Amino acid sequence: MFDLLVKGGTLPDGRVADIAIAGERIAEIAPKIAAEAREVIDATGDLVAPPFVDPHFHLDATLSYGLPRVNGSGTLLEGISLWGELREIATVDEMVARALQYCDWAASLGLLAIRSHVDTTPDHLNTVTAMLEVREKVKDYIDLQLVAFPQDGLYRAPNGRENLIRALDMGVEVVGGIPHFERTMAEGAASLADLCEIAATRGLRVDIHCDETDDPMSRHIETLAYETQRCGLQGRVAGSHLTSMHSMDNYYVSKLLPLIAEAGIAAIPNPLINIVLQGRHDTFPKRRGLTRVKEMQALGIPVGWGQDCVLDPWYSLGTADMLDVAFMGMHVAQMTHPEEMARCFTMVTETNAAIIGLEDYGLKKGAKASLVVLDAAGPVDALRLRPARLAVIAKGKVIARTPRADAALSLPGRPASLNRRAPRR
Repeated sequence: MFDLLVKGGTLPDGRVADIAIAGERIAEIAPKIAAEAREVIDATGDLVAPPFVDPHFHLDATLSYGLPRVNGSGTLLEGISLWGELREIATVDEMVARALQYCDWAASLGLLAIRSHVDTTPDHLNTVTAMLEVREKVKDYIDLQLVAFPQDGLYRAPNGRENLIRALDMGVEVVGGIPHFERTMAEGAASLADLCEIAATRGLRVDIHCDETDDPMSRHIETLAYETQRCGLQGRVAGSHLTSMHSMDNYYVSKLLPLIAEAGIAAIPNPLINIVLQGRHDTFPKRRGLTRVKEMQALGIPVGWGQDCVLDPWYSLGTADMLDVAFMGMHVAQMTHPEEMARCFTMVTETNAAIIGLEDYGLKKGAKASLVVLDAAGPVDALRLRPARLAVIAKGKVIARTPRADAALSLPGRPASLNRRAPRR
């Protein structure tokens, strides 16, 4: 007898299958599974997908919008300044409580893996203490990966390098950085060499806030590609944001993209936040700051969508729904061909999982039994609707359920209820 049987769901590739779960693992996937189970979920006609994955977030700052005050200019730099004030007065308990509330939201929406950057600038490292506690509390249902992130610069902050090392020693598992925020371009390049050497020595992954600016001369991604190969880190490095590429000369980009591909670097644009924070100094035409997604994908560079922020000093909205992120990215990157839209769904599931190195992920026998049943006919329908998560299963346990969002109509000669799914063809 299986512990759980999900019957008749439509997988992202269009196959219809039953999924049997035993303990924390997927025991079998087949068109029909004739076996008993302690619980059966009827997913007939519904999309059954692997869980959503967010490769770029700031859990230490989440749900703090308005503290210590609202970001009046809406700029990245004012957000950094506000967070610099908040991290000095926020207690460990407050950060833990906010992060756990966000994780509740995430779990209810099928977001079961998050890579969160944790600010290592303050000497007290309360941010790190808090997020390590959160990681332990949510480990049974969310895979939380932490990045040591020197928000004020590895070299620009007085103890930036020392505190990053301390955070890694405390158990943070990814090396982060922000080269464009160092005092000079040269120090930014030097910080990347240092960070990649630290990661190589410790056998860790790297995720850099890279060129998050409208300045087309911010070209640290080129240096990151070089240092990745010099240190033998191919396949273990991500460049997050990369917004300067939006403004770069096309000829230079034609040289840059093959270097990124050669180094095996992944890209993590954050469309909701990038288009809000970038272009603030422009009048018209106004740049929107999203990096060159389709061009990178055409060269085989892994590109995943990230959430980045929810209700914090940088972004006043957000819900923990990765389908919102993919929906916005699809529009801004103009990925509206059916194949491109389907790829946007894959970007917030399988691609993101691969970028952060998530193990035992996906809808396959032997994988971790984490999956989501959505009130949608397929991936593109899910992007269009951002529908209810009818059931969220984390490591073999149903942790959340949401009823279908059918509308009741009172219109002469029309149906009594309405679901906005795409009509069958």
